[in-house]
Amino acid sequence: MSSVKKKIVVGLDIGTTKIACLVGTKNEHGKLEIISMGQSDSLGVQRGIVANIEKTVQSIKAAVQEAQDRVDAELTIRVVNVGIAGQHIKSMQHRGILTRSNGEIEISLKDIDALIDDMYKMVTPPGEQIIHVLPQEFIVDNETNIVDPVGMMGVRLEADFHIITGQVNAAKHIAMCVEKSGLSVQDIILEPIASAEAVLNDEEKEAGVVLVDIGGGTTDVAIFHEGIIRHTAVIPFGGNVITDDIKEGCVIMRNHAEKLKVKYGSALASESLDSDVVVIPGVRGRDSKEITLRNLASIIQARMEEIIEQVHYEIMNSGYEKRLIAGIVVTGGGAQLKHITQLFEYVTGIGTRVGYPTEHLASTNTIESISSPMYSTGIGLVMKGFEKDSAVSSVSVNTESVKNQSGRQTKQSEETGKRRESLFDKFITKGKEFFSEEE
Repeated sequence: MSSVKKKIVVGLDIGTTKIACLVGTKNEHGKLEIISMGQSDSLGVQRGIVANIEKTVQSIKAAVQEAQDRVDAELTIRVVNVGIAGQHIKSMQHRGILTRSNGEIEISLKDIDALIDDMYKMVTPPGEQIIHVLPQEFIVDNETNIVDPVGMMGVRLEADFHIITGQVNAAKHIAMCVEKSGLSVQDIILEPIASAEAVLNDEEKEAGVVLVDIGGGTTDVAIFHEGIIRHTAVIPFGGNVITDDIKEGCVIMRNHAEKLKVKYGSALASESLDSDVVVIPGVRGRDSKEITLRNLASIIQARMEEIIEQVHYEIMNSGYEKRLIAGIVVTGGGAQLKHITQLFEYVTGIGTRVGYPTEHLASTNTIESISSPMYSTGIGLVMKGFEKDSAVSSVSVNTESVKNQSGRQTKQSEETGKRRESLFDKFITKGKEFFSEEE
């Protein structure tokens, strides 16, 4: 009995509050199926940056182990696509120029790759590294606004690029944690780009849209227009700051503050009543504390307004404020706050919706809560892995097949895919050498 071999990709979302490991494959209709997922508390990450190597390694191992144990066969994860974020992330626009020796020969992908590789050689400030080089528009012999120049003829090929940089050490620490967990990094992807892949469709990207991913430690922003990414930013505030505000404002334990935020939190104080009261138990027999939901919402709204104002500043700074036909799409764990869309619309004046990572998911997914906004980045990392054809050797399956919870069977792809080696692949190799020399 023959069975169809499928590619399998693993996404590892190393966040401030959680570490999620998602294993995905594609069905016969091209829709993404998440066949397994593992999650653990993130103990060593602060505001998107690894602050404790050993604790982060422990959390990664726990999440990966849970993902391996959820399937009905022996599954070993070896290679992962990892997200990167943090306030060290910067973006800039730059134009590249390539002069071709023969203008009578058609422009090929090799010419575009040469132009992109040249951008990776740009001089960056000390301690920074180019993470992504994203082509926006091309110019061939002064003919502008070309989206795809392949097949055209010309001598002078130019392109406008959106270049994203980050701290070398931040990227090294992520790679080091993954390596110490017994895994290999296939690619490191900017988290807002991954989240956008999961929750936005092509029509929204064409019309003009802002993706806002509110995580535990950071809020990521990505602006798209005419199908091209135009602006990216990382704001160093997220849901954890709101939890800290509740802890200080209500004078309660942090774990109680987190539960209050998740269960009763609202981003609009006007939608809560003074008569609605929550009782928090006292510590070691002390008197319990009563907190009104209006007071709780006032604390949350104050901090959320600050975060939204910074998002609005990034939108205005991009120059695309008047061209966002599809408005704002909010995702991430923070998007689960009640009345979050109303507050966004009130502060920015731009239409807002909550983005769920169901846009490209198959209806056969049976893992609970996989459609929650908090898994947008993880699902996006899996999707970017497929896009880059990075499914080779993502997992090894020692039995004939893997059965997911719905009884469907998937198999590891044994095809040898070819992908152009990115500069970051070389950077990871250098990082391994650097750490091995130190030891």
